[in-house]
Amino acid sequence: MSAAKPDSEDDIEASSAPLMEHLIELRSRLMWAIGGFLVAFIICFAYAQPLYNLLILPFQWAVEWAGFDREKVQFIYTAPQEFFFTQIKVAVFGGAVLAFPLIATQVYKFVAPGLYKSERMAFLPFLVASPLLFLLGAALVYFFFTPMVMWFFLAMQQTGEGGEVQIQLLPKVSEYLGLIMTLVFAFGLVFQLPVVTTLLARAGLATSEGLADKRKYAIVAAFVVAAVLTPPDPVSQIGLALPTILLYEIGIYCAKMVERARKKADASNGETLPAAGE
Repeated sequence: MSAAKPDSEDDIEASSAPLMEHLIELRSRLMWAIGGFLVAFIICFAYAQPLYNLLILPFQWAVEWAGFDREKVQFIYTAPQEFFFTQIKVAVFGGAVLAFPLIATQVYKFVAPGLYKSERMAFLPFLVASPLLFLLGAALVYFFFTPMVMWFFLAMQQTGEGGEVQIQLLPKVSEYLGLIMTLVFAFGLVFQLPVVTTLLARAGLATSEGLADKRKYAIVAAFVVAAVLTPPDPVSQIGLALPTILLYEIGIYCAKMVERARKKADASNGETLPAAGE
């Protein structure tokens, strides 16, 4: 019994060494990720006002669509510190976007050593596709969806002609930023749907046939998610639900492509295997 104790202690020490190496590696990756975000945050905070003015452009486009003078666009803030904290939020938002490639790279470098070469090669396309799809969703919000929603709200204004009381939209800086950020994150996350369905298909957790059978439930879920993630108006909800349904169909097609590739790989492996008795 006494001879077994040193062996067990050696086993514990041997198992703890890789754990410490993983923890040191994790700390290094976290430091790079946090450091990159802080640098990006400082840069974005230095240019917070120009960045906010860039976010106001969709509202100005909507003002022109509604037939008003874009030069008279006015935003307000009702608390002394409101615009300062809004600039901090802009810097956090911009810093996260700028630092995302670095953060994603650090995550990949931490996970990659535990993957097979084929798994690493299969993971790389998703690492590229995910931020591109997020940017595509954000571009849709910026160039089309936000101007359309703002035009819908601006059309409710009263000019005060004919004895009517003048009712004018004066957006608060914090509320407008909150709306833009909510829409960008909502569309960015929804645009990850093809990536998610493809990963599930590769892992064998979903099939194109199963996804197609659940299409009616996905349509209902799309409107429910749109109601939760977007402001409580029909334009925003329908505008998010329709792309979600379209992306679900694209996800079904991606799952079919994965299944076809798997069948071809299985067929080629079967052809190279020697026949029984040879």
